[in-house]
Amino acid sequence: MKEQYIQGLDSRGFHQLHYTEWGDAENPRVVICVHGLTRNCRDFDALAAALQNELRVVSVSIAGRGKSSWLTNPDDYCYPQYMADMTALIARVTAIGSNDISWVGTSMGGMLGMLLASRPETPIKRLVLNDVGAVIPKAAMERIGSYVSKILRFESLEETEAWLRITLAPFGPLSDAQWRHLTVHNSKQHDDGSWSMNYDPGIALPFQKAQARDIELWNYYDTIRCPTLLLRGALSDLLQKDIAVQMTQRGPRPELVEFAGIGHAPALMSDDQIRVVRNFLLQGQAGTTAPTRG
Repeated sequence: MKEQYIQGLDSRGFHQLHYTEWGDAENPRVVICVHGLTRNCRDFDALAAALQNELRVVSVSIAGRGKSSWLTNPDDYCYPQYMADMTALIARVTAIGSNDISWVGTSMGGMLGMLLASRPETPIKRLVLNDVGAVIPKAAMERIGSYVSKILRFESLEETEAWLRITLAPFGPLSDAQWRHLTVHNSKQHDDGSWSMNYDPGIALPFQKAQARDIELWNYYDTIRCPTLLLRGALSDLLQKDIAVQMTQRGPRPELVEFAGIGHAPALMSDDQIRVVRNFLLQGQAGTTAPTRG
């Protein structure tokens, strides 16, 4: 794994975006992984490690998360800015001449994937939507927004992990090592010895400004033409079952795979979840099989 940075441009100046890169840098088959609202690129370490022998995997931290810059103007925490930043990332990773881009997006990262894959002449050839759909329920947005803007401090890394285990319980059963990985890479220690999450609370501003209503993305989703895989936690409140079923019947008509006992969102750290994603991304190549329909 290598860690690198690119520059993006916002309303107040330039900012840095941190990303990790796995596999052969000359491999023309590139997978871009993009995380959920408060997460960062290190959420995909397990998936990237499993894919790196066949694919070049690039996992990015969106501005305001992880080691990426916090934006001076919180109004810039919006999808047009994120899309512009991802366009810069795509330009970087396709500099070797590749035009074979796959996109794996969890929650917010999946929304970004839908928006980019729906555009004419999109470079995205395969799309994995992890627990996000064409309709985002108001109730789920309110639940997420209720904790994102809170500035919480913890006395130790262990206390931080205990809070994460409760807050991210819908991720499903994870090992102690996996919980510690998520804790270490999604928190930071301050000069006074206390700990907090390593995202900018300003990313909550769009939630505070949004109207109390569902968000519908059907107009974008229905124009997607690339092969698509739809993953859903069977207990998810963000991707509702009826919406997931509707998605299999329109637009790119994706395969739907559900994971029992999981809410929002599958962490893509377990062998069964990784296997489904890997098989889809490598579908049609020797030694792989198609994902199982949910």
